[in-house]
Amino acid sequence: MKLPGFITKLWTWFKTPSGLAIGAVLTIGFIAGIIFWGGFNTGMEMTNREEFCIGCHEMRENVYQEYVGTIHYTNRSGVRATCPDCHVPKEWGPKMIRKIQASKELYAKAFGKVDTAQKFEDHRLEMATREWNRMKANDSQECRNCHNFEYMDFSVQKSVAANVHDKAEEAGQTCIDCHKGIAHQLPRDYDASKEYHF
Repeated sequence: MKLPGFITKLWTWFKTPSGLAIGAVLTIGFIAGIIFWGGFNTGMEMTNREEFCIGCHEMRENVYQEYVGTIHYTNRSGVRATCPDCHVPKEWGPKMIRKIQASKELYAKAFGKVDTAQKFEDHRLEMATREWNRMKANDSQECRNCHNFEYMDFSVQKSVAANVHDKAEEAGQTCIDCHKGIAHQLPRDYDASKEYHF
């Protein structure tokens, strides 16, 4: 059986070591790039699911149990903020940086740094401070994906909250300046009057 002429010419073009053979390399490279990028993106999205976050007992038995009792988990509007909503930036560049930083957490998991409730509590201030500093540095971007001064109607907030939010906006404060401990317990040795750096 003889192949149609254009298929024969195409095959010859791909296998002939000439200037046009670069087309084969480019085409294969392009297809491989698409497959790699699709696989990479799928992997990133899989690690951005709450099921992944609570896959280890350190998270499931400690901070997740605290979170389940908060307004971010169950509320009158039915809107739920999951682990990645608060702890992983949505923008690609910052997300990649956060994923690389998370490798330190994998190290702690692998070597049992926080594998018991007591060890977790012993390191809670250090871990919380690292996260608070990250949120402060990015102007609480993950909070602002849902809560934003620009969209707040201070007239329907309680007067104390409206007053504090108005002053915070004027002072250039960010959410984490006042809302530490809103989704997780504060570390037992936390002192609001101190600045922590780890």
